[in-house]
Amino acid sequence: MATNRTFTMIKPDAVKAGHIGAILNDINAAGFRIVSLELKQLTRRQAEQFYAVHSERGFFGELVDFMSSGPIVAAILEKENAVADFRTLIGATNPANAAPGTLRAKYAKSMGENAVHGSDSDENAKIESDFHFATSVQF
Repeated sequence: MATNRTFTMIKPDAVKAGHIGAILNDINAAGFRIVSLELKQLTRRQAEQFYAVHSERGFFGELVDFMSSGPIVAAILEKENAVADFRTLIGATNPANAAPGTLRAKYAKSMGENAVHGSDSDENAKIESDFHFATSVQF
């Protein structure tokens, strides 16, 4: 059974470009309810922990540098079929391949600076939400 919650981050590139409001508006317009929201700066260590699954990949260092380079917006979203619907809304990792109207097609600069993170499974949505909101929101 699919959960009704998912996790997202608006990444440093989109925050720096001033896209927070537009992205949140698009998320709301797609029928998601924002359950929890926080503007925060990840330390290098927090970025390493969050992306530990990629630690053996060649892009890990660059990813950690990028994700700790500026503020992010972390959020828990609620909607029926939240994970799958949000993955559709954000679009392909590479914005050049993202469908028109998706968040990455609209706001991403490149594959590395792709504006938005979205959980890829119900299990990861809970893990990622707990990482950022462990004491504030029950999943």
